[in-house]
Amino acid sequence: MIEVENLGKTYVDEPVVRDLSFFVPEGQVLGFLGPNGAGKTTVMRMLTAFLPPTTGRVVVAGVDLDEDPVALRRNVGYLPENVPLYPEMRVDEYLRFRADLEEVPRAEVRDRMDDVAERCMVGEVRRQVIGTLSKGFRQRVGLAGALIHQPPVLILDEPTVGLDPNQIIRVRELITELGRDHTVLLSTHILPEVEQVCERVFIIDRGRIVADGAPDALRTKLVGNPTLAVELKGADGAATEALHRLPGVVAVSEREAGHFVVEHSPDADPREAVFGLAVERGWVLMALIPHRASLEDVFVRLTTREEVVAEEPAEEVSHA
Repeated sequence: MIEVENLGKTYVDEPVVRDLSFFVPEGQVLGFLGPNGAGKTTVMRMLTAFLPPTTGRVVVAGVDLDEDPVALRRNVGYLPENVPLYPEMRVDEYLRFRADLEEVPRAEVRDRMDDVAERCMVGEVRRQVIGTLSKGFRQRVGLAGALIHQPPVLILDEPTVGLDPNQIIRVRELITELGRDHTVLLSTHILPEVEQVCERVFIIDRGRIVADGAPDALRTKLVGNPTLAVELKGADGAATEALHRLPGVVAVSEREAGHFVVEHSPDADPREAVFGLAVERGWVLMALIPHRASLEDVFVRLTTREEVVAEEPAEEVSHA
C-alpha cells in the first residue's frame, strides 16, 4: 500500500533523509518513531505529496508520486501535528469544505460528515466556530477532516496531543479500528501508545531506518530476554542451578546472597514454577518481580548519541 524506494531529501547540501526503502502492506498499523530532527516529518511530507523528494520513488495505493502527486494526495488522509484549521469556520463548514476539496460525491457528503463526526467525537461541537474550541477538540476536528474522503492510507502525526485521558483511549481504539480497513502510519512520542496499537515499528535516526519489526521482536533482539528479580530467604548453594533447570529459563545469576536475576525466553512465564520450587525446597519467596524491556528501552539504545541533531526546516502545510 505504501512503497518507498531509495527515498532521500537534501536541504542545501545537508541530507535529512538518506536512502530509505520500505513497504507497508494494506491493513497494517505502523509506528513511526525517531528523536527530534531524525527526519520523520520530512518523510511524512514526502509521502503525502506536500514535499518533493530529492531522490527515490514513492507509491501510495498504486499511485506514483512522480506521475500524479494530486491523485496520490487523495489516497492519503494526513493529520499533521499542528492541524491547519480555519478558525473562523464552524466545524460543519470545515468538514463540508474538506469533503468538497477531496471531491466526495455530493450525495454522500452529509452521511460522511455524520460518520466522521461520530467516530472522532465532535458531534457536540458541529455548530461551533473552530477558533473557540479547545486544542483537544481541534485535534479531533482535524482527524475528522482527514477521514472524510475515506482514504486507503492514513498518516497521523501526534494524533493524541492535547486530548484528555478518556479521549486518548477513544482515539487509540479508533486507530485500531481504522487499521482493519486502512494502512495507518502513526508518528508519536508516546511510546506506550505505539506498543498498544502498532503491530510493526520503524525507528528512524539521522535520516535512516535503524530498526524495523514487531515491538516484541525488537525488544528481544536489541535489549534481550525478559527477566525476573527473585529474592529467596533460606536458599542454599543449589538454588542457582535449580532455578536454571526450570522450563523456559535461559540464564540465572546471583547478584548477592539470596537475590537472583532469572532470564527467560519471551514466550515463557516461569513465575509459577519459581513459586513451586520455593515451596518444594522450603525457601521463603520474598520477592518475584518481572521486568520486560519496553519500546522506550529499544528507542533509547538506538538513538542516544552525544552530538546534537539540528531540527528539520519548518514548512507550512496547506490544503491546496
